[in-house]
Amino acid sequence: MNIVAIIQARMGSTRLPGKVNLNLLGVTVLERVVKRIKKVKQISKVVVATTDLMIDETIVNLARKAGVEVYRGSESDVLERYYKAAVTYNADVIIRITSDCPVIDPMIIDQLIKKYITGSYDYVSNTIERSYPRGLDAEVFSFASLEKAHLEAKSTEQREHVTPYIYQNADRFSLLSVTYPNDFSNYRWTLDTTEDWELIQQIYTYFKDRDSFGWQDVMELMETRPEIALINSHIEQKKLKGE
Repeated sequence: MNIVAIIQARMGSTRLPGKVNLNLLGVTVLERVVKRIKKVKQISKVVVATTDLMIDETIVNLARKAGVEVYRGSESDVLERYYKAAVTYNADVIIRITSDCPVIDPMIIDQLIKKYITGSYDYVSNTIERSYPRGLDAEVFSFASLEKAHLEAKSTEQREHVTPYIYQNADRFSLLSVTYPNDFSNYRWTLDTTEDWELIQQIYTYFKDRDSFGWQDVMELMETRPEIALINSHIEQKKLKGE
């Protein structure tokens, strides 16, 4: 089974342009994400899927520096970009990751993959019903599901965000929502604003640039230093239409 992690990345973010190229204690954000995804035990290959725009040559260079594969495709039709990346690298199973999550925990992804493999599911994620902090998002789905979405999804939101067609059609796909017993979804460890950037720098500074910390270590930090969590607590997540 060829399990491929596809990390979507581009320089043209609307709220914080160039965020994946920001210097996070000597290493760019994208490289931090790649390093953490490489620790997922069950992944066969890591691919950075970026656009074919000139500005994203930077992404290509960062991915190659990090030692992972690259696919370049449509800027706006991210679903098509994912599908063609999956075809190019012969993926049987796709792990969808976004490049603005430098605190993402490989253990959570391994748990999602295990549930996908041992169950009869088309799609497994920790995002449908949120209980984990934002920034730990991961989705696992079959190539067949991705192909069906690519062929049938019509709306702009479904094409831009890759998986809505799958989880919005529960009658056509077998879905599993993975949740944590406690609800920590009010915490925000993703990178989309200057406040998010300040918080993420605080996290990495606290752990002295070690990449081995997990999400529960960060939770302990949030509980012992609640002022850190307040840095970006007022930021509202951008939502898909209809959410």
